[in-house]
Amino acid sequence: MTIAVYPGSFDPITYGHLDVIGRAAGIFERVIVAVLVNPRKSPWLDEAERLRVIREAVDETLGNAAATVDVAAFDGLTVEFAREAGARFIVRGLRAVSDFETEIQMAHTNRKLSPEVDTIFFMTALEHSYLSSTLVKEIARFGGDVSQMVPPAVIRRLAAAG
Repeated sequence: MTIAVYPGSFDPITYGHLDVIGRAAGIFERVIVAVLVNPRKSPWLDEAERLRVIREAVDETLGNAAATVDVAAFDGLTVEFAREAGARFIVRGLRAVSDFETEIQMAHTNRKLSPEVDTIFFMTALEHSYLSSTLVKEIARFGGDVSQMVPPAVIRRLAAAG
């Protein structure tokens, strides 16, 4: 079984993330959305809520492909999580050339740490290439409409937060 890990903070998950997850699910038999827990950061959603929102978003937007997607939290090195999960691939999304510089360094470092785990890059669909979780949070904080940027599961959480 080919397993891939798609790591990130997903705080919150955007349509750009879901685009990458859906395309990865079309290639790999199992995709694990691996939510990085960083105790030094103050996330918008806590770990348990983020996992619930991601699961809901995947179920609501990916149709049958959702059955091949798991959601899990981890801390530490991504390659260690991948190895423990039996994944041979790490999935990363690229929005622009500027993302590539950071991502290639990370991919080479991960390959050095764990040669059996390779990184696969997906170009985010053009219509989502401007999205970032940081941008979404800033727009939402000022009362802007993010409904075209994030799935309904996120919109429901924003509405509940008031």
